[in-house]
Amino acid sequence: MPTDFVGLLTLLTAARARFVVVGGLAVVLHGFDRLTADVDVVIDLSVDHAKSVIAALVAGGYRSLAPVDPMQFADASKRAEWQATHGMTVFSMWDTTQRRPSVDLFVESPIPFETLYAESVPVDVKGIPVRLAALPHLIAMKKLAGRPQDLTDIELIQSRLARDGQ
Repeated sequence: MPTDFVGLLTLLTAARARFVVVGGLAVVLHGFDRLTADVDVVIDLSVDHAKSVIAALVAGGYRSLAPVDPMQFADASKRAEWQATHGMTVFSMWDTTQRRPSVDLFVESPIPFETLYAESVPVDVKGIPVRLAALPHLIAMKKLAGRPQDLTDIELIQSRLARDGQ
């Protein structure tokens, strides 16, 4: 399993990507013990920004898991089509070097991006500035996903919040 999460975060940061880490890695970086194999991120989906993020990932060795030109991700109408016809919620890209984890880019932010970004928690990951979804947003997104691991994550987070009186 590719484990170089820092390499992926470095790539995104070097591209000046506006992104928020959500999903399992956000849970880990918030201090909870759990395993994760990929990195889920919500990015600013404006056309130019999305193009620059995809270009940086491709230049860094990432390829689309779906058999499509990854630059199509920058097209809002194409993302809407993927959602409608394939039920796609994330656009997955994998690392051809097999060192870094795959990355799942949300095709639509479940929480308005500007809100998610403004309320995110800045952290330092080995010298890389990263923004994590705030715990209430993380809980809301995990409720939407509703998979068994998401429900377990919600229980972990809520139990700590209750313990800490939040």
